Amino acid sequence: MDVGVTGFGVAAAANLLLVAVLAIGWKRRLQGALLILAAFAGLTWAVVLGLRAGYPQAVGIPVIFLAELLRDAAWIAFLWGLIRQARSPAGAEVPSRPGPPRGGPNETEGSGAVSALPGGAAGLSPPLRALGLGALGLVALLACYAFLLPWLPAVGFRGDVLLAGKLLVALAVLLLVEQIFRNSTTEARWAIQYLCLALLGIYGFDFYLYAEGLLFHQVSGGLWAARGFVSALVVPLIAVSAARNPQWSLDVYVSRGMVFHTATLLGAGGYLLLMAAAGYYLRTFGGEWGTVLQAVFLFAALLGVLVFWASGHLRSRFRVFVSKHFFNYKYDYREEWLRLIHTLSDSRSREGLPDRVVRALADIVESPGGQLWMRDGGRHFRQVAQWNMVQPTAAGEARDGALGTYLGQTGWVLDLHEVRTHPEAYPDLELPGWLAEDARAWLLVPLRQEDDLLGFVLLAPSRALKAINWEDRDLLKTAGKQAASHLAQMEALQALSEARQFEAFNRLSAYVVHDLKNIIAQLSLVVSNARKHGDNPAFLKDAIGTVENAVERMNRLMLQLRSGDPGREATPVDLAGLAQQAVAAAQGRAPRPQLAHNGDECPVLADPERLRAVLGHLLQNAQEATPGDGRVDLSLWRDSRNAHLEITDTGTGMTPEFIRERLFRPFDTTKGLTGMGIGAFESREFIRALGGDLEVWSEPGQGSRFRISIPLARDQEAFRSPGMRD
Repeated sequence: MDVGVTGFGVAAAANLLLVAVLAIGWKRRLQGALLILAAFAGLTWAVVLGLRAGYPQAVGIPVIFLAELLRDAAWIAFLWGLIRQARSPAGAEVPSRPGPPRGGPNETEGSGAVSALPGGAAGLSPPLRALGLGALGLVALLACYAFLLPWLPAVGFRGDVLLAGKLLVALAVLLLVEQIFRNSTTEARWAIQYLCLALLGIYGFDFYLYAEGLLFHQVSGGLWAARGFVSALVVPLIAVSAARNPQWSLDVYVSRGMVFHTATLLGAGGYLLLMAAAGYYLRTFGGEWGTVLQAVFLFAALLGVLVFWASGHLRSRFRVFVSKHFFNYKYDYREEWLRLIHTLSDSRSREGLPDRVVRALADIVESPGGQLWMRDGGRHFRQVAQWNMVQPTAAGEARDGALGTYLGQTGWVLDLHEVRTHPEAYPDLELPGWLAEDARAWLLVPLRQEDDLLGFVLLAPSRALKAINWEDRDLLKTAGKQAASHLAQMEALQALSEARQFEAFNRLSAYVVHDLKNIIAQLSLVVSNARKHGDNPAFLKDAIGTVENAVERMNRLMLQLRSGDPGREATPVDLAGLAQQAVAAAQGRAPRPQLAHNGDECPVLADPERLRAVLGHLLQNAQEATPGDGRVDLSLWRDSRNAHLEITDTGTGMTPEFIRERLFRPFDTTKGLTGMGIGAFESREFIRALGGDLEVWSEPGQGSRFRISIPLARDQEAFRSPGMRD
């Protein structure tokens, strides 16, 4: 295949790919449209010149020069757009390269961008405008000349006119590129440097081509065929510049992982091909040592690739190189955030949350290790976790010391090397001795929850980064806040667990005290009646039975205190029998309760003593709320699944607000010093533990109705709580 056809075919394919990528990411912006137009003009130019190389009779010289001038006009228009964009106060601006902060060590620069030319550029705009207009006018004149070429008289210099015109166009483009780059700020040059290199390559080669052609009155065939390859080689440079300039509308996402692995694969492949060629040379010209040298050389080359793959340091440096030179921002924030959240929330990991916090922050800057320091509840920060950074440290760092106060007030990520070499930038900071003398200490990342400093992470020097900029600091500060929220949640959960343990102990104590109060009241009644009926044998018999019952209940309370579990053994019991016993025990108080029951058994699973105490408590409350001439009635019945016991009185009643807000609230009582306010709460919780419920209906002045519903024994097993099981 002809070399010219191949070269221009490669150029056409590269420009077609560039047009497709730019068109997909176009956001209807003028500068993006001009860039697409320039890429499309390059595609048209490559196709026309490829056809000329393959079919010389099909494409004439005027068509070739018209394609040339179309490409020139498109690129001049694009450069003119850059000049107009930089001069316009409201226009989009060329983004700045992430650099060191301007206002202070940790002040954040916005994505803010600076103009390609210094603000206004009043002294430079007229010459640039004149140069751009002149170049466009020259292209238009040459286009007219090329179009009229077939009808012009055949004179010897008419081809030289085209060559001279193209030479002037190339010179004008080179001057435009040089002026734009020279008058750009340092930050803006980072965004457009590859575009400038690409155009310098294209038009620098054209300038040489047409200068030689004008000198010898003919264009070199070899140089002409090489233009296709030159055009294809600069396409990646144009794409990189487009990726660095969002206002050019290249919004197609290519992940850093894909670029990193693709670049690694291509680099390794190219490296191995080069080594294979060198090995072939050694074998051919190495004489009797040729085979040996080739084998050893290829083995060493393959070993070098494996060493690069295994070396975390080399891979980290290469990853930073890719991020720095091929992307507008250093980090893939989506990937970094997902990795951070996954590391912090990975509950399946054997590491605790403090260790995961250190590793998550260290991974961001390729640090091999670090330590986590957190407040200890007192006046100090103490080391609570370390990851690959075991070293002697201080026993603690005062929370109100210089370091803790500085981190709490500023929230800055501190580069300790910078702090040591430029202490004037940190006038209020004084590093503690153990930190100032530690060569392995690199970064300090504060962990702040709102304005509260929970602690800080100390990181070891990175395997790849020698210094950090504003982008590193911003990401570390944001990740530190996220890690602080996880650590604060961990502390809250620990405090909640401790509070629940104390709550369970306090509740158990309240139950025990409540039962002791009832036992004391029972024994006090025996003692007071003994003065009157002490010589009555029947009374003595009842008194002994009461004392035995009290002893048995107190023994059970002792078991509860030892086990720490208020639950007791659940056994089958007839609710009807317990109701009859509770009614009989309440006959000594007025009004005397009456039980209505059809005689059916109502078997349930419960602790009989505790269930009897619940019934006795509800009956006593009903009697206390009802005058002596009122009524207290019990109704007992069962359905297919539950046993129901309803206690109705004609007492004072309760308001809906009292039932809702106070009746079942622990330690809220209306009985003054004689009550503890846990009887109703304890009764409801016990019934619910059996799988049932305690419901209340009441109206002031009309009385109250309490209904206990408990599943029958055959259905109750599924509802039994752990505390009620054997």
